[in-house]
Amino acid sequence: MLKFMKQWLPSIVIAVVISLFVRTYVAEAMRVPTGSMIPTIQINDRLIVEKMLWMTTLEHGDIVVFTPPVAGDENKRYVKRLMGLPGDTLEIKDGALYRNGAKVNEPYLNEQMDYTFGPVTVPADYYFFLGDNRNISYDAHLWDTPFVSKDKLIGKVIAEFSNPF
Repeated sequence: MLKFMKQWLPSIVIAVVISLFVRTYVAEAMRVPTGSMIPTIQINDRLIVEKMLWMTTLEHGDIVVFTPPVAGDENKRYVKRLMGLPGDTLEIKDGALYRNGAKVNEPYLNEQMDYTFGPVTVPADYYFFLGDNRNISYDAHLWDTPFVSKDKLIGKVIAEFSNPF
């Protein structure tokens, strides 16, 4: 047993440390628990989230994981589509999203929105997120504070795997 420990323990410890480092700072696999991103992402789909945001540029339409600005949900992770970057003015009217006065083409939506919102302007170092299943998604249009601080972003979704069941 002592020979086994001397032989394998260092390798096991190194593997655990590398695994924890990768999961904390590089990328992480996650499961989606809600239907707020249907039809793009289904309930129980698996995601690979790249956490090195300092190396990437976030763009309109990116799917991002973040900690929401919602009281009681500080320990949860939300998955939503980035619709507003700092400085953007957003408004929802007539069933469509308008960014900086222009109607946004959103082919990933199954139905148009049945509510109005805004206009609001995204402050510096903040972002605005909406789910793809807009009429049931608990997202920025319903939060008391509709903006997510840059320091609450966890990562950008780089791969999605459908649940086989």
